Amino acid sequence: MRLTKLGHACVRLEKDGAALVIDPGVFSGADALAVADAVLITHEHVDHVNDELLRTAMTGNRDLELWTNAAVASQYADFGGRVHTVAHGDVFGAAGFDVRVYGQDHAEVYRDIPIVANTGFAVDGEVFHPGDALTVPEDPVPTLLLPGNAPWLKMSEMIDYGRAVDPQRGYAIHDGLLNANGLRLMENLMTLAAGPSGGTFSRLKPGTSVEL
Repeated sequence: MRLTKLGHACVRLEKDGAALVIDPGVFSGADALAVADAVLITHEHVDHVNDELLRTAMTGNRDLELWTNAAVASQYADFGGRVHTVAHGDVFGAAGFDVRVYGQDHAEVYRDIPIVANTGFAVDGEVFHPGDALTVPEDPVPTLLLPGNAPWLKMSEMIDYGRAVDPQRGYAIHDGLLNANGLRLMENLMTLAAGPSGGTFSRLKPGTSVEL
């Protein structure tokens, strides 16, 4: 399986000629869904779902299907059976990938701001995208997509989360609001996120791919 980091919190996974895209938001690039066969959306915030981009892609490709939580699915009900509602504990297949769902709530930004639904996705038992939450799956996570910067996240929390999940490897996501100085600091601090197993943590530049 090939993992490609796109902008901010968006990644593309590819195998056997199929492509699955997670969280194509407004910072992800205009071509984030160009080759997608399936889309997973963790939650409703615009940095994770670009409404115009998603609607254009689903209108242009009638085979494209979407899996997400009920709050987001309701916004795309006009696409009928191509939109699938999932929740914590669900297991499903999307474009040849096996997906398991973990978590249900977005991390708290501030006590006055309502907490929205958030759905983490583990793909093929290999890659876990937590969305905007620090969900620790009860199953092993070989590859963790580690949120690196957010209004709801402290660096100490990022480090502790990486240690708690304890993957073999981790790649930074949710870094689209950082300038070059912030990215360097984040990359340096990510090295502290290694858990007992001694996994490695790094940042892929947008457009960069790795084989898993």
